[in-house]
This record gives sequence, structure tokens and C-alpha cells, in this order.
Amino acid sequence: MLSLLAASGAADPIQFTSLGLTKGIDLGFFQLRFYSLAYLLGVIFAYWHTSKMLKQPGAPMAQRHADDLFFYCTLGVILGGRLGYAMFYDQSLWTGFSGEGFVTWRLLRLWDGGMSFHGGLAGVTAAMAYVAWRDKLNFIRVVDYVSVGVPMGMLLGRLANFVNGELWGRVTDVPWAMVFPEDPTELPRHPSQLYQAGLEGLAMLVIMLCLFWFTRARYRPGLLAGVFTTGMGVARFVNEFFREPDQQLADFAARTGLSMGQWLTIPLILTGLIVVLFALRNKPLAAGTTAPA
Repeated sequence: MLSLLAASGAADPIQFTSLGLTKGIDLGFFQLRFYSLAYLLGVIFAYWHTSKMLKQPGAPMAQRHADDLFFYCTLGVILGGRLGYAMFYDQSLWTGFSGEGFVTWRLLRLWDGGMSFHGGLAGVTAAMAYVAWRDKLNFIRVVDYVSVGVPMGMLLGRLANFVNGELWGRVTDVPWAMVFPEDPTELPRHPSQLYQAGLEGLAMLVIMLCLFWFTRARYRPGLLAGVFTTGMGVARFVNEFFREPDQQLADFAARTGLSMGQWLTIPLILTGLIVVLFALRNKPLAAGTTAPA
């Protein structure tokens, strides 16, 4: 980090390779990728923090529900994220077969990269809907509690993107512009991964934690979920102005004026605002509300 700050004052762009970052931890028999570790730590934090929230008054579910919930949510974020990427960003994954090893179908080669935030969100939502339906829980209140911990996963995931030197930003001349080694143009670009980590991750995490622990937001069904959806949508929409569109969708962004990520985010923002208004207009729950057994 010190080398990054020192280099930011120089006239020349920062060379990403000069930061000395690696994509994972070499354990000898295999390399533990930071991107995989980010997913793991994000799920662990969400599970731990949700368990902590369930001990507070007003919880909508018991610990056993959380245990099941995060198993299905983990599947949902992985399957939804990959299928969403194949659907919206790279349709060639459905029919492409390449790469070394036993698995050659590109759709199944998660380690080659390619996950969609919107697809992962849809997968997690489906998982929450299933658990809520099965155990007769209040769906919107389940979403409220789960949404509080999600920004931690976004923070870790975007930091992992930066460490991997992937998903870089648009060409710029700002003092902190970076040249990423896998960029064929070798042009200075925004480190947009850090912008996303800051807005979609850290800022949203602070907002959600403060809302839960220092206000009575959890007694207004939908408020936490609505704030998360709106805030994440706005943060993603803004960050997309600095992020380079996926190569296969560059023409789409130029033609429509917005990137695919921005088009997919607009419905999130509108939905979030509607949910927030709904939550604020309805009478809050009583403080003595108890969790299902």
C-alpha cells in the first residue's frame, strides 16, 4: 500500500507489477487463489454475523434456519453467478470446450474466471425464497438479515479482482492510473476494482451494520433489504463509468450508452426504492417479536 501511495505522485502511471502482488498462496501441491478465498471468507463472515444478529430481539428465524440458509445461499451465489455471467456477458461459455484437465466445458471451469454479481444475487434470492417457503418464514425479513453481511463478500471479491489484475478500468490520466500486465493495450487505467471495493463493499458494509446495530431498522420489514438493493445498485451504476466494459460487450456499451452492468442495475435501484417506501409506510413490528422455533 505504501508503494502505491508513493507511486501515485509520479508523472508516469503505476506499473501494477511493481506492487509485487500474487494471485494466490502457493501451498506446494496447489495454489490457493485469493478469489476463491474471498468467496469463502465472505460466506463465513455472513454466517457468523447473521448468527450474532439472531441473538438480538426481533429475529425472524432460529439458528437452525440460518444453518440451512447459508448452505443454499452458497450454492446460489456460485451457480447463479456463473449462469448469470454466461447468460448476460459471455454466451460462448454454453457451447465452448477448451482448457486442460478432465473438465473442458467452459461453463464448468469456474477457476478460469467469469462470475456475475446480478446472477449471484438472483441465486441467493432463490435460495432465501426456498428456505423461507419450506420453513414458513417471512421472506422479506429473511432477506433483511442476510443483506447486512453481503457487502463484506463484495469488498473481499473486488480486492481479489484487483490482486488478480483483472476487471480493470477505463483509460485515464489520473495520478493513480495503473498499467495492468494482462491489458494488451498497456494503457494507464482506473483501478476500478478498488473503487468497487470501496463503494459496493466498505461503504455499504458500514451503512448496513450501522442501520442494524444503531437504529431500529430491523423492526421495519424490507427496510434493510431495500437500502442494500438501492445502495448497491447506485454504487454499481456509478462505478461502471470507470470500469472497462467486457471486451465482447464493448460494442453494446457504445451503442446503448450504458454498460450491461448498468442496464442490469437500473431495475435493482427501482426495486430497492419501492421496497424502502413500502417499509417506511408500514407500521413497524413490536420490539418483543420472537423468532420461530
